Amino acid sequence: MRKFFKGCLTTIGAIVVIGIIIGIFAGEEEDTSTNDTQTEPKTEQEEMKKEEKREEPNEEEEPKAEVPKEEEPKEEEPELTLSQKNAIRASEQYINTMAFSREGLIDQLKFDGYSQEDAEFAVDNIEVDWKEQAIKSGEQYLNTMSFSRSGLIDQLKFDGYSQEDAEFAVDNIEVDWKEQAVKSGEQYLDTMSFSRSGLIDQLKFDGYTNEQATYAVDQIGL
Repeated sequence: MRKFFKGCLTTIGAIVVIGIIIGIFAGEEEDTSTNDTQTEPKTEQEEMKKEEKREEPNEEEEPKAEVPKEEEPKEEEPELTLSQKNAIRASEQYINTMAFSREGLIDQLKFDGYSQEDAEFAVDNIEVDWKEQAIKSGEQYLNTMSFSRSGLIDQLKFDGYSQEDAEFAVDNIEVDWKEQAVKSGEQYLDTMSFSRSGLIDQLKFDGYTNEQATYAVDQIGL
């Protein structure tokens, strides 16, 4: 009987111990779940505060002032020497009274005693249209003597005009080349005698076409 009673006490004691252990674990789980539920709203609140901070404009930031661009210093034009000023003045006076090519005007200034350097400087520092000068030269020649088209181009090139400027001038002058051939034929006959064919050949040698030369001889009556 005593043995049975002791066995019962042992069994009851074991059940009590197991119950206590179960109660402890159950309490820890409740604490853990309680802590988790309490920490979750804190995390959401922190995230909301962070988003508000990002959306709020930073009133302390001031707009950056534009840095003014520094203007590049202008290159000062070199002061002209007295010789350069005189050469420029002389060039303008020549251009205002007669026609010159660039090369012809430089040669004229050099003839007047200016150095090559000053003459070129002056010619390159005046306002002038060399094509217009070529036209003027061509007109002046035609007012004093007769030329064929090719003969006038050669004369202008001899005066220093470029091939382009000479051709431009001849093509922009009002001139009847047949009448020029007549004048040339008459000038030849004033100084020497020619046969009809001989005068035609001479006019063709001067650059007139066969048509122009034949027309001239017919008009002269040879």
